[in-house]
Amino acid sequence: QVQLVESGGGLVQPGGSLRLSCAASGTIFSNRAMAWYRQAPGKQRDLVAVITSGGNTNYADSVKGRFSISRDNAANTVYLQMNSLKPEDTAVYYCYVHIAIRDYWGQGTQVTVSS
Repeated sequence: QVQLVESGGGLVQPGGSLRLSCAASGTIFSNRAMAWYRQAPGKQRDLVAVITSGGNTNYADSVKGRFSISRDNAANTVYLQMNSLKPEDTAVYYCYVHIAIRDYWGQGTQVTVSS
């Protein structure tokens, strides 16, 4: 059974940093692209960053230069380093993987940026 478990969220002041982790289990992830999404209250869930099996990355324009996605295949873990956080980054952050015909999501971790 595929499981994704996020951690690392919390309350941080504007300009601060957080590192999110997504621990994956239940299948081989090293050959799959992984992604982070986020959803703010009353808004749709949006793609934040994606990393391919080969380590190529892509980011939403709103986080380019501030966020960095990485992966540790040996640990089946994907990370999202978030720097220079802004109040508009406040959201629930979700880890995501697509396998065969299914989408898998973690339970989400809350990130709140506020003074």
